[in-house]
Amino acid sequence: MGWIGVEMAKPTTGRTARREAGPERTHGVFAISVAAEMTSLQVQNLRVYERRGLLAPQRSEGGTRLYSRADIDTLHRIRDLLADGLNIAGIARVLALEAEVTRLRARLERAEG
Repeated sequence: MGWIGVEMAKPTTGRTARREAGPERTHGVFAISVAAEMTSLQVQNLRVYERRGLLAPQRSEGGTRLYSRADIDTLHRIRDLLADGLNIAGIARVLALEAEVTRLRARLERAEG
């Protein structure tokens, strides 16, 4: 799930950090094996997360999945939520709610600014 505008990411401190999403964060550059290694997840699990709609990596012209920095952040969030005991359906709901909060905050900031 790519986010547009401002995105939320969970840093190692446990607090939520805001980062501006830009082309360098959303451009797919990492192959699935690299993404799996960066996130300590199994390649087959990344495929499952895509099938379940938790994220949508870009594809090369040849069909190779290409993960962006934002996708890597989402995978870290998925890993953290799995560790907290959530199932895939619960993770999908949490990610959707977090994305909605992000959209609403950006909308509020535009309205106030």
